[in-house]
Amino acid sequence: MTITYKTQGVCARTITFDKSEDGVITNISFEGGCNGNLKAISKLCDGMKAEEIAAKLSGNICGMKNTSCADQFAKAVMSN
Repeated sequence: MTITYKTQGVCARTITFDKSEDGVITNISFEGGCNGNLKAISKLCDGMKAEEIAAKLSGNICGMKNTSCADQFAKAVMSN
């Protein structure tokens, strides 16, 4: 299933990814945000289970914000 998640409080506007029935995340892309960093997150997380991604990225913050693109991605993979 392809999921498009609208982010909140970060530079990236949306995150799109595929989630299989067993929770494996692939084909990750961010719209907006820090291009190089988000490409790296996408490559590192490709093929991981949603629970693994959430465990590694949840709670990560960016500057003075209480969230980050990585934290939003963790929320996104657990949302559906």
